[in-house]
Amino acid sequence: MAISFPRTLPTVTGIRRVDIRAINAVAYSRSPFTFSGQAHKYPGQMWQADITLPPMDRSIAETWNAFLVSMNGQAGTFLLGDPRACSLMGTATSCTITGSAGDSTVDATVPSGQTLLAGDYIQLGSGATATLHKVLLDYTGTGSPTELEIWPSLRINRSGATAALSNTVGVFRLASNEVGWTSDEIAKYGITFAAMEAI
Repeated sequence: MAISFPRTLPTVTGIRRVDIRAINAVAYSRSPFTFSGQAHKYPGQMWQADITLPPMDRSIAETWNAFLVSMNGQAGTFLLGDPRACSLMGTATSCTITGSAGDSTVDATVPSGQTLLAGDYIQLGSGATATLHKVLLDYTGTGSPTELEIWPSLRINRSGATAALSNTVGVFRLASNEVGWTSDEIAKYGITFAAMEAI
């Protein structure tokens, strides 16, 4: 069976720790004389993550090792989300998004009275087109399109796109062309890897 991308993460273990970062492309210059500064925001926005897996025996570790080696460095992609935020804090049961590429304020349609809360994740697209977005302000649906603030901005035009509200993921690739693992004197394996959003 041929490997196809993006792959889903192995399920033989959970994730012990994940460090997630939201990266913005912003140039900031500051006067060495007055210390006043000026920021210029560019469109670049990207998720990054460091993943630490629990200690494991070789029989389990090799599933992860094979998965990571199958990425061929930064060539392959996989689906990744925040494993501790698999469900909404809000009450929304459905959500559609309309907006243009570059928009961080989008039109969202959520059933009346249902909510998305600041910090909730939504996913647009699926498979190779999946993008992961975070809700920035509490939002209460009206049943009609109303403004919703998200990060990162839309990368493509969306018109009535159905948002996934649970088990949300985006497409990531390894942050390095090297993968590695450690094993100790009691044959426990340790695996960590860094990932960045595939844009």
